[in-house]
Amino acid sequence: MVSLGSVPELPDIVVYLEALERRTVGHSLERLRLASPAVLRTYDPPFNAVEGKIVRGLRRIGKRIVFELDEDLFVVIHLMIAGRLQWKEGRAAIPKKVGLAAFEFDTGTLILTEQGTKRRAGIWVLQGEDSLLAENRGGVEPLQASTDEFGQALTKENRTLKRALTDPRIFSGIGNSFSDEILWAAKLSPVIRTRQLSPEQVARLRESTIEQLNHWTDLLRTQVGEGWPTKVTAFRPEMAVHGKFGQPCPRCGTKVQRIVYADNETNYCPTCQTGGKLLADRSLSRLLKDDWPASLEELEDLKSR
Repeated sequence: MVSLGSVPELPDIVVYLEALERRTVGHSLERLRLASPAVLRTYDPPFNAVEGKIVRGLRRIGKRIVFELDEDLFVVIHLMIAGRLQWKEGRAAIPKKVGLAAFEFDTGTLILTEQGTKRRAGIWVLQGEDSLLAENRGGVEPLQASTDEFGQALTKENRTLKRALTDPRIFSGIGNSFSDEILWAAKLSPVIRTRQLSPEQVARLRESTIEQLNHWTDLLRTQVGEGWPTKVTAFRPEMAVHGKFGQPCPRCGTKVQRIVYADNETNYCPTCQTGGKLLADRSLSRLLKDDWPASLEELEDLKSR
């Protein structure tokens, strides 16, 4: 498996928000502690301006978690790829190596951690709705968009379907993991151009998007219950194709294939989604060049030589 991870997406963020709502809304953010100043991406207002303020609400902007505080103050957390949230009872220390910050409430401590050496997760302290809106990348909310709004966003640029679904300027909250599941459910190729889609395919994609995002939100919500989401991961055993390279498609039994790029991958079923055609995998196609197989049968034949 090539992918190193995935930014927590809409279902993950919704479940985080619900767990936070149960623990923090109506309660005081007594102290914000930073393990490193680099995690803070703003300087005005100062980070300690939020201390002693009551949490009045929570919301999601794309893949960002937003705390709404007194005096029109907001705390925004972007987990990026490896950032995760932990909840500890009482006052808790920031873990060494992986700990970035601790939010002390009168109900417990929220800890922001990040695995790996690259520090990408961040915290923003903002004042006023205008400052908060500036953090919005502009993508439409996929669960709220009408068929026309969904189609207009999708076809505004002639992108490959996978890139369009995961572009935060086009759709809010969808990333690498759930886009694979959405495209599999819709029986659409990840590399088809958005302006090549028929109206029926656009409608099917919208239905699959809503169905998959709601399904995964409900599943994660059930798994967490009244507890805390501790298994926020890009790879889940219940997934149909994401992270399932070489395993049988649950719909047709064909081996799931992948396209590898950078430190990530796209997974798809060649029978269900691409009419039996294998999509060029960058890492293998450089090696095989003109011998890149056009079909799954050719690939299996090549492997057996």
